[in-house]
Amino acid sequence: MAKFQIMLEIMDTTLRDGEQTSGVSFAAQEKLSIARLLLEELCVDRIEIASARVSDGEFASVKRVSKWARANNHIDQVEVLGFVDGCLSIDWIRNAGCKVINLLCKGSLKHCVHQLKKTKEQHIIDIKQVLAYAAEMDMTVNVYLEDWSNGMRESEDYVYFMVDSLKGENVKRFMLPDTLGILNPDETKEFCSKMVTRYPDLHFDFHAHNDYDLAVANVFEAVKAGVQGIHVTVNGLGERAGNAPLSSVLAILHDQLKMKTLLQEDKINSVSKVVETYSGIRIPHNKPVVGENVFTQVAGIHADGDNKKNLYYNDLLPERFGRERQYALGKTSGKANILKNLQQLGIELDDDMMQRVTARVIELGDKKEMVSLDELPYIISDVLKNEQEEQIIKILNYSLSLTYGLKPMATVKMEVNGNVYEQSASGHGQYNAVSKAMWKIYKSLNKPTPDLLDYVVVIPPGGQTNAFVQTIITWRFNDKVFKTRGLDGDQTVAAIKATIKMLNIID
Repeated sequence: MAKFQIMLEIMDTTLRDGEQTSGVSFAAQEKLSIARLLLEELCVDRIEIASARVSDGEFASVKRVSKWARANNHIDQVEVLGFVDGCLSIDWIRNAGCKVINLLCKGSLKHCVHQLKKTKEQHIIDIKQVLAYAAEMDMTVNVYLEDWSNGMRESEDYVYFMVDSLKGENVKRFMLPDTLGILNPDETKEFCSKMVTRYPDLHFDFHAHNDYDLAVANVFEAVKAGVQGIHVTVNGLGERAGNAPLSSVLAILHDQLKMKTLLQEDKINSVSKVVETYSGIRIPHNKPVVGENVFTQVAGIHADGDNKKNLYYNDLLPERFGRERQYALGKTSGKANILKNLQQLGIELDDDMMQRVTARVIELGDKKEMVSLDELPYIISDVLKNEQEEQIIKILNYSLSLTYGLKPMATVKMEVNGNVYEQSASGHGQYNAVSKAMWKIYKSLNKPTPDLLDYVVVIPPGGQTNAFVQTIITWRFNDKVFKTRGLDGDQTVAAIKATIKMLNIID
């Protein structure tokens, strides 16, 4: 195994390769914002921001980023993909204000012969013409050996011919892309080791694609083989199955390989969220490091273990990445999960109340997979304020009908003092229809009904559409004003619960 470098270079290509994700196109201001976050917040070493000669819009975006980069001493860290096209790409990149070209050359014989329809010698002549012009223009050149992975599989001598022919030129880095995402870790280790051993004085980058879900594993082996640079994208954006995700690569470099980088771990989550917003590509909830669920313990036994010497912790502590550990509340929750959440909220409950709250969380968890930390105070309030030992008035069944263009209908079956009654009614809304059916039952029994003074629906902060709803209804009965609350995932059901609590109070 090759000796590890003290410091590894990270090149992020979210703004170039990542933008090749189907449906992703960053506006100029978005590109500038991401570039700033990558270089000044996350502290990646280099960024690749565009391909030359794509469009006038791309030119304007690159010009905007390069202007900012020059003003903030980052221009040497900003790179643009260019082509073996004489002066055209270099002129485009220079006029856009950049000075580093990542020159796309052919890294496999079949690409050279079948796409360019040239011999390898002819291709080298064309490349050297571009390199000579780049030197005149004082441009820094890195060389991509496109389809290098197939080149090593099928035409290894061609790859060596290319590097032998270019190693004496003004090329700062040779970049080894697994363009079609075909490599496995064993091949990556073998091929990268061959390059590093044969050319110990050259700088090699490895560029992984994730078609077989092996990009991170291949990065792992490339670093072990001794490459000096790794290419990544935020959230694994990229063509087809994407590129190696920065968040996962960061974790394996620091934890598994004990490598040093300039990356600021505590910024990765916030940057990932920004890119998620700009790209429109959602981060999977189980994506390592930045996924919504990856620092959430669900099973009660895990929370219990965390209370006892952190038995279920590993090195991926959420605080490293600007996050917090959470203990999900749901049907698999135990007392330990709830205790962890209560500690975070600063709430203490006695054993009896803890049991009642646990039972309520499990009951609600059967309706909704997860109960959030923000929802827990609502559940506690529901248990503390609204549970009654005995209900002499109960809802046995109800049916709601909502049809466009027609008034909502409700049929309600209730038990009052041991007797069962059923009524139907229409209303201006679903709850209005339910309450009218209830009042019909009470009217038939000559029982008085209260006045509804106020009706408030509250959800926990965060605005999740699947949050539990607390409906708070203010009543007046016999000159007394009071409130009852109902809690459920459905607003109407929560209101019905609040109403039943009211009826048991006034009976």
